[in-house]
Amino acid sequence: MTDDPRGTSTDRVACIGPVAPFKTQLLKWVGSKQKFAHEIIAHLPRDFGAYHEPFLGAGGVMAVLAPARGFGSDTYPPLMEIWATLSREPELLKTWYQDRWTAFQNGDRVAVYEAIKARFNAAPNGADFLFLCRSCYGGVVRFRRSNGHMSTPCGAHPAIPPKAFAKRVDLWHQRLRGAQFDLLDYRDAMDRAAPGDVIYCDPPYSFSQSILYGAQSFQLPDLFEAIAKAKARGVWVALSIDGTKKSGGTYCDLPLPEGLFEREIMLNVGRSMLRRFQMGGQTMEAEEVKDRLLLTY
Repeated sequence: MTDDPRGTSTDRVACIGPVAPFKTQLLKWVGSKQKFAHEIIAHLPRDFGAYHEPFLGAGGVMAVLAPARGFGSDTYPPLMEIWATLSREPELLKTWYQDRWTAFQNGDRVAVYEAIKARFNAAPNGADFLFLCRSCYGGVVRFRRSNGHMSTPCGAHPAIPPKAFAKRVDLWHQRLRGAQFDLLDYRDAMDRAAPGDVIYCDPPYSFSQSILYGAQSFQLPDLFEAIAKAKARGVWVALSIDGTKKSGGTYCDLPLPEGLFEREIMLNVGRSMLRRFQMGGQTMEAEEVKDRLLLTY
């Protein structure tokens, strides 16, 4: 197997060229990379064995890539219940959404949303979480530190109708037919990557996402250690992490292990929806941000 990540080898089964943008979202999710996932994918190795995404979230990068062999994972059970249902029982996913949307449309929307959220907080589950992701403010899935309950209010915009959502389910089911979804800690997910595979990591961001699910317990040095282990056994790793904020005026300086990453690429991701939420709708002209894409190859 060649050491050139853009070379060729019969040991690898995926070979990618330019990938077109794919903008149809399944989940509304703050921090989703789907809008510029094609730019991230352009920097992945040209050919590789399998694609691994251990911080799956809304699955935007995986959906744009549509890998022949993919492994998506995360640590939040309701989220992974959604992905497993998309893969195995897409019709059930449509039913989950339609049942909640119907109640939402026929009653007081805020009251129905709050009732669904209260039920979800009492017994977290994928069916309620699916609708909350689609109807909460800006897709900001925020949890209280005190009790772990989701606290995001109802969004101002109408929720997508069930027929339109069902079309998205069908489209995503087809695009991710080569993917396997698992409830796994990122370290276990990364350990199963074989030499010649590629891992894309999109963890909670240290400078901007401390209120989001999973962010409170996440430690970046632990991820660096897992990346180093993967790199040592011949796995290629790409990592999205804090870049700049406030229209490029503030560089998010993070201590990176020497020699772990070979390249750094800055990607413009526009204005932060999370900051819009935190600022209560104030003007966002000074809040454009860039992400860093760090590559071990």
